[in-house]
Amino acid sequence: MKTSDKWQVTSDKRRPFGSSLVTRHSSLAFIILCLAGLFPQGGMMAQPQPGFTGIQRLTNRETLLRLGGATGVSYRIDAATNLPDWSGLLTLFSTGVNLHTDSATPFLSRRFYRAEQLTGTNHVTGDHLVTTNGDVVFHPVGHASFVMSWNGKTIYNDPTNGATPYVSFPRADLILVSHDHGDHMSSSTIDAVRGASTMIVVPPYVYTNNLSVAQRALAIQLPNGASTNVLGMNIYAVPATNSNHPPGRGNGYVLTIADKRIYISGDTGNTSHMRELTNIDVAFLCMNRPFTMTVSEATNAVRAFRPKVVYPYHYKDSSTFGNATTNAAFFKQQLGTDLGIEVRLRNWY
Repeated sequence: MKTSDKWQVTSDKRRPFGSSLVTRHSSLAFIILCLAGLFPQGGMMAQPQPGFTGIQRLTNRETLLRLGGATGVSYRIDAATNLPDWSGLLTLFSTGVNLHTDSATPFLSRRFYRAEQLTGTNHVTGDHLVTTNGDVVFHPVGHASFVMSWNGKTIYNDPTNGATPYVSFPRADLILVSHDHGDHMSSSTIDAVRGASTMIVVPPYVYTNNLSVAQRALAIQLPNGASTNVLGMNIYAVPATNSNHPPGRGNGYVLTIADKRIYISGDTGNTSHMRELTNIDVAFLCMNRPFTMTVSEATNAVRAFRPKVVYPYHYKDSSTFGNATTNAAFFKQQLGTDLGIEVRLRNWY
């Protein structure tokens, strides 16, 4: 079938506002369901219906989605490989016409999409990780900083640069700090984003040398190899070390949330501790020189511990601290697709 072939399909009666579009691009089949916005409380008229205005199969077999909708509202895109088993793919804040690249499709024989408007406010936008106890949503903020949302809890990783980058997010329920360097640890930013009962997880060095007295009262010291249970998740401290980061001073973290495991590297080299990780669903992996890993070192590490999804992050070239960045796209190319590892390139800078 030609890539331009398409035909209309009547939507399921359980989705009375929906219309479906089935298309085939090479060997990959897509069904797109455009669902009307959910009615706000009070019975007011719904916003204009979101609509997929097209899909494009890219040369690397990933898929570019175009979603049109009302400006200034939030939409969720769901995906499935088998109907009706939908799961969250992405939550976004609409700018009218929204683009998203689905980097999972090179590994799939078919993919179904649907979109709907969300009610309420304070939705954390970003990629979804489906767990047996609710979705985790990941939102990159910059360099080593990102925000996670899970079951009404908000988790900040290495928040820096003051309050401004975080004004659209809820206050932190949990803050993770990997080590004491200024692009990972900022006492003033912690105060700007925390609430009265925020929990802070830090290496002992940071606890002793970087936190205020008030912050220490909220903090858990987690040495390399130790773990703790907070807010319904387990946090394990992975040693993070190389020639620029002395042993025992910094942590990577493995978060176990329901049935999923998330690895956050912090600043580290290609260590045996990383290579020996198992069953990692999502990995955030540093790659800049001279402080962390080269593309080659990062590629070798990922091919050893084989996460299902990897986000290259922390890839500004620290040797210049100008605009130069490590080529994250080159990492993706070097890693290849033979192991079925999905690489997600996001806007960190």
